[in-house]
Amino acid sequence: MPWPSSEALLAPLVPWFEAAGRRLPWRARDLDGPHPDPYAVLVSEAMLQQTQVATVIPFFERWMERFPDATSLADASEDQIHKLWEGLGYYRRARLLQAAARRIQETGWPGTLEGLQELPGLGPYTAAAVASIAFQLPAAALDGNAFRVLARLLGIETDPRASAPLLREWLEPALRIHGPSRLTQAIMELGATICPPSPRCEACPLVSPCEARRRNLTERIPARSPRAAPKEIELWLLAVRAEGHWLLQAPGKRGLLAGLWLWPALPLEEASEGVAESPAPFGVTEVRTWPGWTQVYSHRRERVHPIALECEVPFPAPEGLSWIEEGELAALPMGRRDQRFQELLRGPSPMLNEAPPVAGLLERLHRRG
Repeated sequence: MPWPSSEALLAPLVPWFEAAGRRLPWRARDLDGPHPDPYAVLVSEAMLQQTQVATVIPFFERWMERFPDATSLADASEDQIHKLWEGLGYYRRARLLQAAARRIQETGWPGTLEGLQELPGLGPYTAAAVASIAFQLPAAALDGNAFRVLARLLGIETDPRASAPLLREWLEPALRIHGPSRLTQAIMELGATICPPSPRCEACPLVSPCEARRRNLTERIPARSPRAAPKEIELWLLAVRAEGHWLLQAPGKRGLLAGLWLWPALPLEEASEGVAESPAPFGVTEVRTWPGWTQVYSHRRERVHPIALECEVPFPAPEGLSWIEEGELAALPMGRRDQRFQELLRGPSPMLNEAPPVAGLLERLHRRG
């Protein structure tokens, strides 16, 4: 292995972390023993995937108040967990977290890294993070922050993920000597606060041995893989109300928004094709529209055109849709796009110059059945 020993190279992280480490609600004060609440570590790691610490903290505190242990989470309904997760995004994490809690409720906590990897939703990183932080196992937790810190420190100019097995082997002696929980969290902390994509090298405890700094490569390391351009979609988002009920799409089991209730959506070009008939067959008595917005997801961008329709009486709900009593709406879990529309519905709508194709929208929505 071409790198200096990890024990000596990473030693300055220990006093730095003890002095500068943030007090986080899931972080134990005693870093020399097992964590007093492994479940809190598991919840925090699930929430921190793809999400910043500052965003996670209030969600974590509300979650732990409502579901303080694996048993309470295991017994919760899917709507309850999604409603509490509402706003964090990537809702699959909530479902997998509950599946892991159910496994723990049934069989107890695994005592090895391999056992943790068998829990639902725990990939190599999350299992290693829980193993090291909660159980003091010398497992190298390599996330984006850790890969960036180690790539710069060791001068790895290629994608550091390709060197993951070597990095895990290299880290293990340092984890054993400096403490798995302490060193794992110190590396995470350094990557989040001092060594982000634009680093603050002057404040770094590892600036002296850092190869990227020495070779003036901090802006090029780690190597960045090109990302595919997000898919562009334009759609109508419909809120149809009749006799105190709203027409909603029931939660799906798979996909980006699985587990969430949705307002019906129709592709713009499909819904805008010429339909000559009047909306009278559907008993539309009021039409409200708002300026649209762009909703950004990890792999797609939606240009949303919201429209609300009031009907005299409910028509048969198309397949996958249900009429939901108005009083139940606030308790249903929704994603950010659909929450935003729900908030618009509570206020007035501005006058728009162009009339929406109401008949075409309802006809195509009706045909879904």
